[in-house]
Amino acid sequence: QVQLVESGGGLVQAGGSLRLSCAASGRTFSNYRMGWFRQAPGKEREFVAAITWSNGWTNYADSAKGRFTISRDNAKNTMYLQMNSLKPEDTAVYYCAAQYIGTARYNYWGQGTQVTVSS
Repeated sequence: QVQLVESGGGLVQAGGSLRLSCAASGRTFSNYRMGWFRQAPGKEREFVAAITWSNGWTNYADSAKGRFTISRDNAKNTMYLQMNSLKPEDTAVYYCAAQYIGTARYNYWGQGTQVTVSS
């Protein structure tokens, strides 16, 4: 059974940094793309960044480019999101997700971790 467990959220001042982690278990993820999404109160969930587990190919939402970095550690089966220069509008619940390459949607989701950026 696939499990994705996020950690690393918290309260930070604007301009600060946080690193989120997503520990993945239950299968080999070499055929998966892993992503970070976020959902702010009253808003729809939105894409933040993704990484292809096998080759490390990444892509980012415009709001994340230049500030966030997605990475993975194959040995630890863990994905990270380094977030720098945080803004109050980054406040949201952040979710990690896994998509089997070739399928249309993300198949597995974590429970989320809260990130709050104060002004």
